[in-house]
Amino acid sequence: MNKMTALACLAGLIALAGCNTISGAGKDVASVGKTVSKTAESAK
Repeated sequence: MNKMTALACLAGLIALAGCNTISGAGKDVASVGKTVSKTAESAK
């Protein structure tokens, strides 16, 4: 039982870390998109 509990906790931590990484990447992509939009508006 202890091995299963430890494995479940490890899997949960990995899943949470993955979600945080994906969330951060999404914010980075949004930031780049805003910068490109501002540059395009400036160039008009």
